[in-house]
Amino acid sequence: MSTLGELKFTLPAMRMLENEHRYLSYLMQEWHAHVLWFEGEGLSLAEGRRRLVELRRLIREFMIPLNKHTEKEEKYFFPMLGAYIGFEQGPLVGIQEEHKEIDAFIGHFLHHTDDEPEKLPLMAIQAAVRDAGEAFEILTVHFVKEEAVIYPMAEQQLSAKDQERLNEQLNTLIT
Repeated sequence: MSTLGELKFTLPAMRMLENEHRYLSYLMQEWHAHVLWFEGEGLSLAEGRRRLVELRRLIREFMIPLNKHTEKEEKYFFPMLGAYIGFEQGPLVGIQEEHKEIDAFIGHFLHHTDDEPEKLPLMAIQAAVRDAGEAFEILTVHFVKEEAVIYPMAEQQLSAKDQERLNEQLNTLIT
């Protein structure tokens, strides 16, 4: 991923997606700090339960822009790029599978921590939080793959007309 000060892509549509990655990465850092806390030693149950409630809140809030970003990619970007590079094999297949994995890990975390967090034992909380950690890891690598492989393909492959159409389709807020 590019650093905060530099934009890697020239096409407006790819810049939009790249900027969405930056925003999502910022939000991820907020909740990932709580995930890391659970990897420490000598954790207190009361603090663990408090942090679990906060982690759940942050992840639920994060899911709103993540779902909007993913929907834009799945609905507009991938079908357009797929018309050029194919859908049956290659990078789009793996990227779309990662979308499902991310959703599954976060869904699993939320499901297993949904029922009265104040009654969960610390070990159960830690086990569930590992799913949030897995989602973070997959998301981080996923963004890098998109920016290193998929987005450059779009810049090279899409016709001027398709670039313009994609720009119009993706020009929506995720917040």
